[in-house]
Amino acid sequence: MHKEIVVLGDGGWGTTCAILLSKKGHNVTLWGAFPEHIALLRSERVNRKFLPGVEIPDTVRFASSKNELSDKAVYVVAIPSKHLRKTIAGFKGKIKGGLISLTKGIETETLLRPSEILGEVLGNPKIAVLSGPSISFEVARSLPTTVVAASRDASFANEAQSIFTTENFRVYTTDDLAGVELGGALKNIIAIAAGIADGLGFGVNTKAALLTRGLVEIIRLGVKVGARKETFFGLSGLGDLATTCMSKHSRNRKVGEEIGGGKKLKSVLTESEMISEGVTTTKSAYELSKKFAIEMPITEKIYEVLYKNKEPKVAVTELMKRSLKAELI
Repeated sequence: MHKEIVVLGDGGWGTTCAILLSKKGHNVTLWGAFPEHIALLRSERVNRKFLPGVEIPDTVRFASSKNELSDKAVYVVAIPSKHLRKTIAGFKGKIKGGLISLTKGIETETLLRPSEILGEVLGNPKIAVLSGPSISFEVARSLPTTVVAASRDASFANEAQSIFTTENFRVYTTDDLAGVELGGALKNIIAIAAGIADGLGFGVNTKAALLTRGLVEIIRLGVKVGARKETFFGLSGLGDLATTCMSKHSRNRKVGEEIGGGKKLKSVLTESEMISEGVTTTKSAYELSKKFAIEMPITEKIYEVLYKNKEPKVAVTELMKRSLKAELI
């Protein structure tokens, strides 16, 4: 059944999902916070800023005013985590058909996940989270992709699955909302670490070690806050982690690569308009590790590189010289 869909957020992933959903036959409106960018999208039918080279179908409508949006639609939220609370507050009372969150991150001030922010601000609507190994560059070109939809409401997880599934975009379901969100957020920290390794000229051995031990850290924190361990071996955990650490299109891996190559974080962020969620997530995860007394050495060293100006090579040496122990997962 075709539905009325509103996608909030006109970045690369929001635009990609608007294209995917429109091609499936849904009635899609793409909303953006900046009228001038929406006007440009409407006239050019290409998101040159965030998704160059991909045409936006004529069936996708555009809006920059909340008054243009239906209150009967299912809302798909693709707003960066640091802007989520302020932006979504403007839609209170508007979203009645449930929402599907694509946002990945942990709010720095409150240490809340996106679904928790949405529930707090909007009064606990029906919420599903869609996450997994899904680089927008590939999804927008209809390359086969598989993700997972998580919701505590099984019927709404199934609805999200039905809305998004196409012949090239397969969706599984789960009720482990915390696990799916944390996997999608925390993998960006390890992707920065993988990028630093690339920038330093390290090899496959190093990256494999980062993925493996990084996953251990993700599991430690996830289980502590109530997620299921097995979720992190699935699409939203290991799957997303591998993609983000290896893809040349990964923003977080690219940030790490430039830092490993000698640039400072401020310079890297100034030069790019793309938001790298892993930078703020590193700070949030570091705070959570201290709050729950969880050992997360890779996360701690990335925090020190990003926020304490530690030299990447020094951070690597400190990781390698830690006290010896048995391998535990």
